[in-house]
Amino acid sequence: MLLILATNSYSQVITWGYSYSGGDSSAVSSALSSGVTQIVSNETSFAAIKSDGSVVTWGDSNYGGESSSVSNYITSDVVSITVSYRAFAALKSGGSVFTWGGSSWGGNSSTVSNSINSGVSKIF
Repeated sequence: MLLILATNSYSQVITWGYSYSGGDSSAVSSALSSGVTQIVSNETSFAAIKSDGSVVTWGDSNYGGESSSVSNYITSDVVSITVSYRAFAALKSGGSVFTWGGSSWGGNSSTVSNSINSGVSKIF
């Protein structure tokens, strides 16, 4: 897999490479056109935090490129994202954590949801 990301002076993300693994970000290109402050990736997907605290995802839909299961939670106040091999975890400013992606790699945190719904200060 080859994927190259470039950001320009407008905090715009430009992608090319293997489309299945994030080289084609055309479905979210308008959301990536400005305000991107951080990008993280796992093996086949990407997540970008924007200056308003929202998150944009693309790449392999099975492993975090599609985040509709948590879309209501990652539209604002996200301060950091960490990744595993095929999943993502987002920390919000209020101390809650939301996960998505491959369930075997941490994308499903339902068994610990009560422990991560507040008071979390860092994720690794």
